[in-house]
Amino acid sequence: MNKKQKKMLIRIIIAAVLLVGFHYLPFQGPIRFFLYLIPYLVIGYDILIKAWKGIRNKQPFDENLLMAIATIGAMAIAVYEDGDYTEAIAVMLFYQVGEWFQSYAVGKSRRNISELMDIRPDYANIEVDGKLEQVDPDEVEIGSVIVVQPGEKIPIDGIVVEGTSSLNTSALTGESLPREVNAGDEIISGCINMTGVLKIQTSREFGESTVSKILDLVENASSRKSKSENFITKFARVYTPAVVCSAIALAVLPPLVRMIGMGLPADWGTWIYRALTFLVISCPCALVISIPLSFFAGIGGASNAGILVKGSNYLESLSQAKCIVFDKTGTLTQGVFEVNGVHHNKLKEEKLLEYAALVESSSSHPISKSLQRAYGKEIDRSRVSDIQEISGNGVTANVDGVSVAAGNAKLMKRLGIQYIDCHHVGTIIHMAINGAYAGHIVISDIVKPHAKEAIASLRAAGVEKTIMLTGDAKKVADQVAASLGIDEVYSELLPADKVEKVEAIMEKKQYKGKLAFVGDGINDAPVLSRADIGIAMGAMGSDAAIEAADVVLMDDDPLKIAKAIKISRKCLRIVYENIWSAIGIKLICLFLGAIGIANMWVAIFADVGVMILAVLNAIRTLFVKRL
Repeated sequence: MNKKQKKMLIRIIIAAVLLVGFHYLPFQGPIRFFLYLIPYLVIGYDILIKAWKGIRNKQPFDENLLMAIATIGAMAIAVYEDGDYTEAIAVMLFYQVGEWFQSYAVGKSRRNISELMDIRPDYANIEVDGKLEQVDPDEVEIGSVIVVQPGEKIPIDGIVVEGTSSLNTSALTGESLPREVNAGDEIISGCINMTGVLKIQTSREFGESTVSKILDLVENASSRKSKSENFITKFARVYTPAVVCSAIALAVLPPLVRMIGMGLPADWGTWIYRALTFLVISCPCALVISIPLSFFAGIGGASNAGILVKGSNYLESLSQAKCIVFDKTGTLTQGVFEVNGVHHNKLKEEKLLEYAALVESSSSHPISKSLQRAYGKEIDRSRVSDIQEISGNGVTANVDGVSVAAGNAKLMKRLGIQYIDCHHVGTIIHMAINGAYAGHIVISDIVKPHAKEAIASLRAAGVEKTIMLTGDAKKVADQVAASLGIDEVYSELLPADKVEKVEAIMEKKQYKGKLAFVGDGINDAPVLSRADIGIAMGAMGSDAAIEAADVVLMDDDPLKIAKAIKISRKCLRIVYENIWSAIGIKLICLFLGAIGIANMWVAIFADVGVMILAVLNAIRTLFVKRL
């Protein structure tokens, strides 16, 4: 809760306490008026100020003016009859409570992207007199040589001049496989150096590097995203001037007609009273409270289901989603490598995995880690000797005195060993024992358990088109898309390509509603901002993706996307029920008030009664278990 919300909460409590306390005081006349004026100003001074500013800026007709006129009108009726001032203060109090709930719900979940979407490396290492010094990346000139140690982020684009290593590029490009780099290879900023020390000659200034461009894409995409205007503001532009003009006409025209046209007494008091009653009935309390409360309940119900929606406007957009675009790695797949099969093996599967895990035991590469997990036992490195890592090929070693080679097809060719190609998608580790081919191991990124069911549930929820965008290889992407039943797939894309592809899809408009993008990596942040609705994975997703998204799935389960859409549609259905019922009852009561049938009791029902009914209806949005 921020300072503004705390201040408003204190005002609400003070006004409510004063309102209840003054109700039991015996004072009458001016003293009673000035006492009730205190809680009225405590809770409503900002609304009155906003209404005055609107008038002064020649844009008066909004909900602030309507609230001001309605409550001042109620106060005037109380002064005229020497009656109760509770109505005017309660109306303003209820309005502010609704505003506070909405502010709290949205403010708690939504933060400033420019503050939290910071993927900028904190420093770059430059070697000076044999020692590494950390400098600001902005200070590094083109052509400088920087040193990147294992575990550090590549701060600036450049070319490797010394060292070999594996780079984790999944957060930046979406590729599921680490990238091997050697001297002479071009390298982009934002990748994480995993194994060896690299010396890189910078080819761009930091401001022109890949990381900076991604930041620019996020900012520009975010600024292009349109926000739907609040219904109350639109409604008030028509409703407020119509009600105000009608009330003035009701107070002035009938007395003038009686006096001039009919020669009867004007009876100003009766018609002014009717006009003020008309204004009290017109107070849009049911709308201004129930609508934000409906969204608040919808956001709360979604949160209970593990879905964080960052604002009511995103909940509204989500209800209109007809095209869902997915990233692959970490979104539809688990983003981790697992042994997926052992083929053409001459030894038992367990023995071949044992040899593979031992020969790869000295490496921290994700492929090596997956082999060790598949082996499932503690690695005894004393059994391994004469380890030789051949960059870009694989590893050879002696295991228990047996010559073992594990690597790709290049390694088999290098050793002169005839191997068998694998037609499965993934990383293929060919094995040779004592110079003879012993089979191969398939390692791949595994599809999430609910991914296929998620696509089917989206279709059942009325989604017209599903698309997958990925930086991964075409063969891998096509295989995943086919297994899940996704309509279209685009592969081997960079972050900027993804943004362009989403914009092209949105421009073609081959679907009726909104486009939602689902992703989890830094590379997805620009697309999450550009799409109509951005949905991020919250458990394993990057901070950049989570902060750029409009909706966050807290357990990374893609099956929750369909549930989020159903929750949003139920919420919008309840919102529209409240809108039309509140407007309908208001119009009937306004007519009855104008002809003198409706008194203040009808006015109270039209205001507070309808508001209570609308709030009770709004609370139904909380119940989402059966959706």
